[in-house]
This record gives sequence, structure tokens and C-alpha cells, in this order.
Amino acid sequence: MSGRDSFQPYSEKHFASMDRKRAVSALHTPKQNHLLAALPLEDYDRLLPDLEPVALPRGWIVHNAGDREKYLYFLTAGIVSRFYVMENGASAHFAITGSEGVIGVTSFLGGESTPSQAVVLSAGYAYRLAADVVKNEFKHDGPLAHLLLRYMQALLCQAGQVAVCNRYHSVEQQLCRWILSSLDRLPSNELAMTQDLIANMLGVRREGVTSSDPPIRSRKASSWSARRTASS
Repeated sequence: MSGRDSFQPYSEKHFASMDRKRAVSALHTPKQNHLLAALPLEDYDRLLPDLEPVALPRGWIVHNAGDREKYLYFLTAGIVSRFYVMENGASAHFAITGSEGVIGVTSFLGGESTPSQAVVLSAGYAYRLAADVVKNEFKHDGPLAHLLLRYMQALLCQAGQVAVCNRYHSVEQQLCRWILSSLDRLPSNELAMTQDLIANMLGVRREGVTSSDPPIRSRKASSWSARRTASS
């Protein structure tokens, strides 16, 4: 782990305006999120009035380390990365979430805050649900509670795999894993990234990304293209 600063977001960090929220609602439905789509129709209809559409601009911080999570964000498009933030400000990615999951899990696990930070890496959309509504679902042992707990199991598995990869794989192998994991959550084969972003994701200094010969981005671009072509 380097002593660098934690992830620096882009300047756009605000929620969508009312007009943009209507546009989100028109293009994206809650059932584009896999968890919400798996709910029985009766439970889905009951929760629908409480689901608020929001845009997720690239670089927006969904929550900072230490924040109390007041909402769960069910993604319908885009990618959010989770970073573990240390006391000295250093951070490293340990999981990514797309339309298969949700951000804000601490709110239903009983914790008041989380040591991790969630940042939007690829712009998208989500439906947010107040944490109090989710806690009520757990009190009644509803289907949403069961789905969220199963998702937590998958998230823990992902974090464990990332930890092993970070320990035993090279930086280039870690980059390949991250690119492929991200592309699995995007509708196209395009993924925008900068050297600073790569360094933050991998928990290394930027010099570690640019000093290889040839640069990591060149060698990994060809590897990624071959893998995507082979899996098509």
C-alpha cells in the first residue's frame, strides 16, 4: 500500500436536477437492477413508491469513509468502485458494483458508518431507497432482506478474490482482472480510464503504472481485446 492520497473525484458531485431525474426514470426502470428484478411482484410493487431515481455522474462520491449511509443505491447502469481508506489517507480498491448489486450495505448490517469509500467510475443511474425502509424489511424478514444478505455473500467473495489477486498477481494481472470485471458490467467494450485512475484502483503510485516498458496500458489493451474477442 502506498502512502499516496485517497481517490480524487472529478468535479461533478451533485445529484440530478428534477428534469434529469425524470429523464433517468424514463430510460431506466428499477427492474434493470438484478436484485430488484428478483423480488416477487407484490413486494416490488410495494417498494416502488419509495424508489427514487438518481443520476450517477462519473467521479461522484456516493459515500465517504466514516459517513452514515442513509440510502441504498440499486444501480441500473454504470459502475461504482469501493475503496478501503486508511488513517493516513491511502486507499485501494477492493470491489466493484454494477447493475447486479447495491451500494450502502452498512445501513442494514447494523453499523453506523463504514471505513470504505464508494466512487462512481463509469457514469450511470440508480434507484435509491431510504435505509429506514430497508431496516423495516429486515424486521419482517421479507424477500428483499434475503436478497441483500445473499448479495453480501457474493460481495465478500469478490473482496476475498481481490485480496488474493493483490497479494499474488503482478500489477499487470491485477489490471487485467479489473478491466474484465468492469467490462462485464458495461453494455459496450469501451472503458475510459486515466493513469491516475489506474494507480488509484491498484493501490500503487502513478510511477508504477507509467514506468513499465512498454507502458501497462499498451500491453493490457491488446490482452483485453484478445480476451473479449475469444469470449464473444
